[in-house]
Amino acid sequence: MAKGGKKDKQAMSPRIVNRKARFDYAIEQSLEVGIVLAGHEVKAVREGRVSLGEAFARVEPDTGELWIYNLDIGAYKHAPVVDHEPKRRRKLLAKKQQIATFATLTASKGATLVPLTMYFNDRGIAKIELAVARGKTHGDKRETLKKNDAKRDMQRAMTRKRIG
Repeated sequence: MAKGGKKDKQAMSPRIVNRKARFDYAIEQSLEVGIVLAGHEVKAVREGRVSLGEAFARVEPDTGELWIYNLDIGAYKHAPVVDHEPKRRRKLLAKKQQIATFATLTASKGATLVPLTMYFNDRGIAKIELAVARGKTHGDKRETLKKNDAKRDMQRAMTRKRIG
């Protein structure tokens, strides 16, 4: 229990990870940003009703604001809102200098902003770890699979040695 007899919300809410992002993209630089959510969306995120698989972010050139698209937040079952839009665009919160850095890094061809994880920090504020990433080729993906298989085989062999 936290202060005041309330339940610890950090322990209750899951950390949503975009596993597909690290496989499909080569991560260059990452940054933690805040996200603007409606009340019922916060509760849905705490239940884990989020999909980061198709989401991407973009710096709007005319306003200079950072927005995330296709972030799928499912409906909270106890919410009175009937017209819930699960994939609406949502504003991301970052400093102007950080947004400018993201804009220059994604201006080059092949670079995009991809969400890696979504979680609540220790103060209970929703955060997204956003990364500048470049798409991997088919050969790069195959090489990643080979490395992961070799690492897994080495780990298995080491655990067998300790037991046997």
